[in-house]
Amino acid sequence: MANPTPSLTIGALAARTGVKIPTIRYYESIGLLPEAPRTGSNRRTYDDASVRRLRFIRHARELGFEVEAIRRLLALADQPAQPCDQADQLARAHLAEIESKITRLEALRDEVRRMVEECGQGEVRSCHVIEVLADHAHCLHERH
Repeated sequence: MANPTPSLTIGALAARTGVKIPTIRYYESIGLLPEAPRTGSNRRTYDDASVRRLRFIRHARELGFEVEAIRRLLALADQPAQPCDQADQLARAHLAEIESKITRLEALRDEVRRMVEECGQGEVRSCHVIEVLADHAHCLHERH
């Protein structure tokens, strides 16, 4: 006979997954994590499936996926026999967003570096940092 799934408190779930208790409650409130059954004393109880799901959510968040994308990925994960093309599309769209952010961050870095390097370290009235911040026309990039 198989051992029954252990019943975990919210604190034990937090410890096993590295997700804080308020975040677990939030994920329940928005439906990413199913609402936990309660004991007679109204304490939430969780099982191994909750641990796996919460670890999935946490890892997806660490990779920068938005909540709605995670919701869709979880729905796909709940149907393991389905083709994975939708999951691939979500990941590719997320990768494109990451690459766009990197491009913008590189432009930002270049602009701030140029601002600092061109600063003559004189008086504020002739400070290149202040000049660039006051007038976007002095920037190299239109968007950063």
